[in-house]
Amino acid sequence: MKLLFLANRLPYPPYRGDKLKIYNLAKRLCGKHELHLLTFTETEEDKKYIGALKDFFTEIHTVHLPKWRGALYSIRSLWKNRPVQVCYFQSREMQRKLNALLTVHQYDAVHVQHLRMAPYLSARKDLVRILDLPDAFSLYWKRRSEAQKNPILSIFQKYEAARLSDFESIVKDYNLGLVCSQEDLNYLQKAHHFKNLHLLPNGVDLTTFKAAHDYAHNHTLLFTGNMDYAPNVDAVNYFAKAIFPLILTRFPKTKFIIAGQRPVAKVKELASENIIVTGFVKNLSEIYNDASIVVSPLRFGAGTQNKVLEAMACGVPVVCSNIGFNGLNIENGEGAIMKTSSKLFAEAVCELLVSASLRENVGAKGLELVKKRFDWDVIAQQLEQYFIKAIAIKTQ
Repeated sequence: MKLLFLANRLPYPPYRGDKLKIYNLAKRLCGKHELHLLTFTETEEDKKYIGALKDFFTEIHTVHLPKWRGALYSIRSLWKNRPVQVCYFQSREMQRKLNALLTVHQYDAVHVQHLRMAPYLSARKDLVRILDLPDAFSLYWKRRSEAQKNPILSIFQKYEAARLSDFESIVKDYNLGLVCSQEDLNYLQKAHHFKNLHLLPNGVDLTTFKAAHDYAHNHTLLFTGNMDYAPNVDAVNYFAKAIFPLILTRFPKTKFIIAGQRPVAKVKELASENIIVTGFVKNLSEIYNDASIVVSPLRFGAGTQNKVLEAMACGVPVVCSNIGFNGLNIENGEGAIMKTSSKLFAEAVCELLVSASLRENVGAKGLELVKKRFDWDVIAQQLEQYFIKAIAIKTQ
């Protein structure tokens, strides 16, 4: 098949969710199919990475969208009935370049990444189009507004969540829609009664995240993620202030490591004798395997959390909140233990710290699960079948 990927961000380097997915899918599909990419670049540094994707994509086309210009585009949401998130990425230059590509090439199908990019092809009924959301964006903003303490920001976030919920009905204009977790799928089905929405999980690269874990040590807790991302910033602050002190009363020598690029001031300020803020870590697999337990105490968000899947792929036990757990559609203790209060969360961590056999049991279950359901090789095959299905629907 000849496939076009329309993405809101250049999928390199693959260090964040929206970049990871396209990168890993393209890496696996390029051997059998001709792939083209049309995407935005945000910085001059982004342009330097284009060459790294040429092994996967036959053609790569970009439109430069610096933050200041996206912010200007966002202002249009004041008089347009569209979410800020969508207006930010609405570019006439992108539309022109997309139209030109569609004139020159006959694509078998187009993969549109994210709700933000949905308007570009919503009206092109002549094309086979898959919209990969990848999560229920309205659910993310709803939860974010509920966790927001600033009343002005809370009002804006509730309004944005409502507009996103309305806008998500655009899925009906596509041949197929995809979402990354069962929780998000159920949420969107209840809100919109979609007949064309299906599940395509996020995955993990088992050649990068390899299990080489030593269950003997019990002194290191780990949180990973982009540390300028609001749910992650909130999660580490919540853990450091409400959960970690409870753990230290029983295990005073325990270290809490916060690993991830671009830590903001609210994260850096947590650094202490027992809390280490690393900044960017190139070899995440190594730091996972050095951890006793991975914690993911997110209080808002949607979809699935890469940090949970990556830890499970390394055989490391995880303690997490319902955010990042419900989306996996797994049993409690099947690689991850879910707790929703600070006290119960701390108790679950302590139970694991006490028992090497429990850590190994939970970790082994997670590794087995990832191999069966969350390997990118498996997920790329699922996407390939969705393309075939969408083409079949279009030709009926």
